[in-house]
Amino acid sequence: MADPTSSPSFFLDEAVHDYVISHTTPVDDVQHSLMDATAKLGPVANMQIAPDQGMFLSMLVSAIRPSFAVEVGTFTGYSSLAIARALPEGGRLLCCDVSEEWTAMARRHWSMAGVDDRIDLVIAPAVDTLRALPDDRVVDFAFIDADKTGYLDYYGELVPRLSPHGLIVVDNVLWSGRVVDDLAEGDVDTAALVEFNERVADDDRVEVVLLTVGDGVTLIRRRT
Repeated sequence: MADPTSSPSFFLDEAVHDYVISHTTPVDDVQHSLMDATAKLGPVANMQIAPDQGMFLSMLVSAIRPSFAVEVGTFTGYSSLAIARALPEGGRLLCCDVSEEWTAMARRHWSMAGVDDRIDLVIAPAVDTLRALPDDRVVDFAFIDADKTGYLDYYGELVPRLSPHGLIVVDNVLWSGRVVDDLAEGDVDTAALVEFNERVADDDRVEVVLLTVGDGVTLIRRRT
């Protein structure tokens, strides 16, 4: 069985990380199963969010109570499982991904958790899926965790749709601290994240806070 306390924040040493996990609601059997299955994929399993970050997402969704949520980048489904479980009655989650293989694992575990009936998965470039939404479709919650070079495009599509109480959550914005290092030649992902962070901080349409959770998580809401 995979270690359910794996993938800690790079900010924390092992002792502090263990303390965090021991004081966070533990994962259940479905989450264990998903983590085990994902671990078998090898190094790519590092793309899965950590358990404490999943609980963080669930708490945000429970507080916001979104009617319509969007996830950009589903991978094997841990974050979508966390979001879907916290949706209110009638709430729906749109998942955007390009991998049939990885999301097949997600589908199995959504079904195991009994939340598959509230999730719509679209296999296509996420920016195309977002642009195809009806003009009047309002987004109450969004989680962006996909290709880093696409972050600004996803953000650009989501901000105008964000409801007054809505929230956008963006993962990996600290990129293991590399966003403050001198950029290496050809490091397009770090360059994209640096640009994204600057553009969001300078966007007068929104309020933003960057948190040292996991690999860095930014919370964004529209100014009222």
